[in-house]
Amino acid sequence: MKYQTRKKALVLLADGTIFYGKSVGIEGTATGEICFNTGMTGYQEIFTDPSYFGQMMVTANAHIGNYGINDQEVESEGIKISGLICRNFSFNHSRVDSDGNLKDWFEKHNIVAISDVDTRALVAYIRDNGAMNAIISTEVADIEGLKRKLSEVPSMEGLELASKVSTKEPYFVGDENAAIRIAALDIGIKKNILRNLAKRGAYVKVFPFDAVFSELEAFNPNGYFISNGPGDPEPLKAAQELAKEIIKRDLPLFGICLGHQVIALANGISTYKMHNGHRGINHPVKNLVTGKGEITSQNHGFAINKEETIQNENIEITHVHLNDHTVAGIKLKNKPVFSVQYHPEASPGPHDSEYLFDQFIALIKKQ
Repeated sequence: MKYQTRKKALVLLADGTIFYGKSVGIEGTATGEICFNTGMTGYQEIFTDPSYFGQMMVTANAHIGNYGINDQEVESEGIKISGLICRNFSFNHSRVDSDGNLKDWFEKHNIVAISDVDTRALVAYIRDNGAMNAIISTEVADIEGLKRKLSEVPSMEGLELASKVSTKEPYFVGDENAAIRIAALDIGIKKNILRNLAKRGAYVKVFPFDAVFSELEAFNPNGYFISNGPGDPEPLKAAQELAKEIIKRDLPLFGICLGHQVIALANGISTYKMHNGHRGINHPVKNLVTGKGEITSQNHGFAINKEETIQNENIEITHVHLNDHTVAGIKLKNKPVFSVQYHPEASPGPHDSEYLFDQFIALIKKQ
């Protein structure tokens, strides 16, 4: 590859801290809450995960783009992160079934990316000081202007983002003649969740974020699902009311990540914004029911209140995160309802958590 000089670029954090780097060739400015992911692979799935909408992604892995992109390895339509911050951006890639390179893909979706940043220092800074808003830009001369623009970016706390990533119209996944029908609320759903339900013999109808119970019920489903997604779960009042109605009627319900938080809120358990969240593919979780450990994929900046969960006589904690002992899974004691704060469809274990989909199907068949 011919040597090329690249424009300077920077990362400006809300507290005024600046990290410098270089533009990968896509000039501009992007804003969002900064976060980091520790996964060594799977960058394409990360970038297309709707749960990352509104966030600036720092990749802890040193090399990004080295295996290009594959059109089949996406979790949604288009890139969902606000921008990318990495150490080494690979303009060349080597992979037999690659459909192109990362730079062209980012240009297609108009996503700003900067490289040559000391990401070890940046990740350590975020880890110690917590998640905060940030701006990345190739306009390095106008620091004061960037600070003004950054000051206008809303906090992730209290921010409703499900409406930004949810489907506008209902759609179907799976075999329409399947014996099991599942109504799924899309508040940022990943494609592989739908694949896992479909391959277990379910026909899934996916509904927009603001759908009400009567709309889902009209599909005549055997079970209900509330998906993952971005932002603060507290503003999602319609989803919480939907969960309450499903629970009241003793219907099978499964929630993942944001869906897990919605189910907790529907049961009077509050949520809170974490210091810097859990994002990676090596998070250890213990299943308190079986005593087994699971290596899990996680992506969340909010969690449910553990003390309130313990005090709730209708809730049982089924899973805990072994790094910080936050609640990673719950179930209702007298209802066919359960949820987890991680992604079983991502399978980093590789199959440690897939049993959760089997558990949901078995729960439906018991009704």
